[in-house]
Amino acid sequence: MRERPTIEPKQNGPYLVRNLEDFKDWRGDRIETKPAMALCRCGGSATKPFCDGAHQKNGFSGAKRADRSVDRRENYQAKKITIHDNRSICVHAGHCTDGLASVFKYKREPWIDPAGAAVEAIIETIRRCPSGALSYTLDGVEGGDPARAPSITVTKDGPYAVVGGAQLLEQSWAQGASREHYSLCRCGASKNKPFCDGTHWSVGFKDESR
Repeated sequence: MRERPTIEPKQNGPYLVRNLEDFKDWRGDRIETKPAMALCRCGGSATKPFCDGAHQKNGFSGAKRADRSVDRRENYQAKKITIHDNRSICVHAGHCTDGLASVFKYKREPWIDPAGAAVEAIIETIRRCPSGALSYTLDGVEGGDPARAPSITVTKDGPYAVVGGAQLLEQSWAQGASREHYSLCRCGASKNKPFCDGTHWSVGFKDESR
């Protein structure tokens, strides 16, 4: 049985990924894997998603910034379900606001209405959240993560989407964050490295390699 994949963010350098078998791009095409791979996270590699040493020339820093979003888990409670949200790890993929606008209200305050749709629809939408920013408690029991094989997807002009519990080494986790699925910055501009915070949208990150 192959060992559990690990992801090690090297200081001011790439992600060192070991023992990963399922690696694919946003189209679903498989990317050849090796027992150990260095993946770009500075945004500057000419061989994306693999590192080519560009971080040594472009001044990349893997440090979290002081002006990042506050790590705080907010709770939105209805009769049966409580929706949990931590904005500090949201990647702004839009699966929630586009998929269930009656609950997840773009540019509204409060932006979540936990009574705005059937419980089943809310849970289905939350399970599409790639970052783990959204989670839920149903009848007093916090919802568990799905059982999935470890994989990493290189999203289109966005982060690495990790599922299946690949172990992220030597990192602190946000309040309520999932260890089963999370999103890692690859544009180099997140304020909350190694996690994506959606900054790839504002900096116009593009990856024409895949």
